[in-house]
Amino acid sequence: MTTIQVTKGNPTPEELAALITVLAARSAAPAPAADPERASNWATYWRNARTPFHPGPGQWRASAHP
Repeated sequence: MTTIQVTKGNPTPEELAALITVLAARSAAPAPAADPERASNWATYWRNARTPFHPGPGQWRASAHP
């Protein structure tokens, strides 16, 4: 059993009850599971890579325009 001690201030019984409720709910909640499906940044480098250039007529001139 854990003891809670108020070191400063004068909380009302309702405030203490709210605090204890939050702490009890927090300690009873399961820990979030790790995401085993997430790949490393190196494995997903292609997401940030540019699309390849497609050579063709007029593409050199078009590459200078946004």
